[in-house]
Amino acid sequence: MGTTFTPAKTSPTSWDAFGDVDAFVDAVLAELAAMASDGTRSTRSGPKPPLTGAALRKAILAIWCVAFCGMQWRAIGLLCDIPFGTLYTLFARWSRIGLWRRLLNRLILGWRQACGDKVMPSAVIIDSRSCRSAPTCFGRGFDGGKKIKGIKIHLAVDKYGFPLAISISPANRHDSKGIVPVLHQLADCGFKGTALGDLSYRGQRLSKAGEALGIIIQPSAGGHGGTFIPEGIRWVIERSLAWISRYRRLNTIFERTEAHLVAFIEIAFISILSRRLHILPT
Repeated sequence: MGTTFTPAKTSPTSWDAFGDVDAFVDAVLAELAAMASDGTRSTRSGPKPPLTGAALRKAILAIWCVAFCGMQWRAIGLLCDIPFGTLYTLFARWSRIGLWRRLLNRLILGWRQACGDKVMPSAVIIDSRSCRSAPTCFGRGFDGGKKIKGIKIHLAVDKYGFPLAISISPANRHDSKGIVPVLHQLADCGFKGTALGDLSYRGQRLSKAGEALGIIIQPSAGGHGGTFIPEGIRWVIERSLAWISRYRRLNTIFERTEAHLVAFIEIAFISILSRRLHILPT
């Protein structure tokens, strides 16, 4: 059974990732400035000066293009006239210091406050998506149900479809096991409530693991006879998975580390959220 609250209405305008890409760049620049002011982001040392001004904006846009267009680092480096090693180093360094997660958390908080909600939701929705991966990927498994050899993305989203926790596992790991790191991330950020999911999350072992963290696992059937039937607010995570499928870097996985794959997922949601907040009526 679902809960009584309803998801927010989406914008009636058509979806265009390039429409407000400047909002994404501005959000990243603002977060970089905030991290520099509080000492989280230290100044890079080296023989070459750090990118600033228009060059830095171009580098951020290039990283976004890698996520959305699925371009190779070498190709985008040639197009934007910035060495691909510089672009990849920036992306890796920002991922290591937690820029994307911090920015995503701030944008989610801003969206929830704009919609009149509390900082922490009372319920989340959990699900997973299996993705094909290249042989060079950090880990691979075979999902027998979906006939996919690759990895599996586990998400926990709020009622608006934005992720509060993300975890990665080989595709052959069952959902009830792969979701456990997500539950720990939720508990670490202070979530205490209900996690709604499909029947893959049944079982006493998962239920007890959730109860130990203050989270109640509430599985329910999401369809009948092969037909998807929306159950309460369970459908919003299906929309979230459809959102990230538009970002080509997240369809076939080439990343060699889990951290970089999670970073690209966060970049996708940052792009969506920054656009929404940009067009939000004041």
